[in-house]
Amino acid sequence: MKKLKMVLAVMLIGVVGMHAQEMFQSVPEKEATLLQSGKEKLYCPNCGMNLPKYYKTSHAVELADGTHRQYCSIHCLVEEMEMGYLRDKKESVKSIKVVDIASNQFTDAKKAFYVVGSKKPGTMTMTSKYAFAQKAQAEEFASQNGGTVMNFNETYKTAVSDFTKDMGMLLAMKSSKMWQMGEKLYNEKCDKAKIETFHAHSIATLKSMIRDSKTCGELDDMQLQAVSLHIWDQKLGNFEKQYGANEEIKANAEMFKKKMMEQKGHE
Repeated sequence: MKKLKMVLAVMLIGVVGMHAQEMFQSVPEKEATLLQSGKEKLYCPNCGMNLPKYYKTSHAVELADGTHRQYCSIHCLVEEMEMGYLRDKKESVKSIKVVDIASNQFTDAKKAFYVVGSKKPGTMTMTSKYAFAQKAQAEEFASQNGGTVMNFNETYKTAVSDFTKDMGMLLAMKSSKMWQMGEKLYNEKCDKAKIETFHAHSIATLKSMIRDSKTCGELDDMQLQAVSLHIWDQKLGNFEKQYGANEEIKANAEMFKKKMMEQKGHE
């Protein structure tokens, strides 16, 4: 129960967002390498989360046309590769990169050494996954923080295996916190008619449009993420369209909600 309590607290931080200096995954924005371009370059195209806040778990794909898509986590990379934007475009993926947390620079993910399951917090997952360019550094990190050293293919398979469990946890967190916060902000602060005119191809684009137009006034990143999630997931129905029929995700969400309620009752 103590371990689950810690994991749920860490995941709530991951979903809600906190100041960069309070999170192991974070670096100041000026120190983050953003490989993608455009007004939405700060945000993960899959989930909308702020990339500098989750920089140490950041992954990116380089496409055949030279453009990049950069993700907050291997979870979001897996989601896009297996069931999202890249599912039918895998042949266009030229390379996959990951941040080496020893240098905070991108390195070839397929040559990297991952520490899977350390005590450091994961991003979008219960099982943390951090990468290193050098095996010795990965082994040293594992000796200090726990976890198992794996290659990219092993780590990717672990992320695939974790996927429905992690999605259930994320659904529990969203429905317990972020969607409620986003709906309240949307109803109280947003110009709904203006938002209706937006045409966004991803949650990252939607988030940048809300930010730049100030159609919901001045919002911090947590509020901006909450509003964007409410509109993208709920009002536009994207979560239900993608995962509404997945009974395993729903069951996992109910299990995590129950655990969260039990945890709250013991506090």
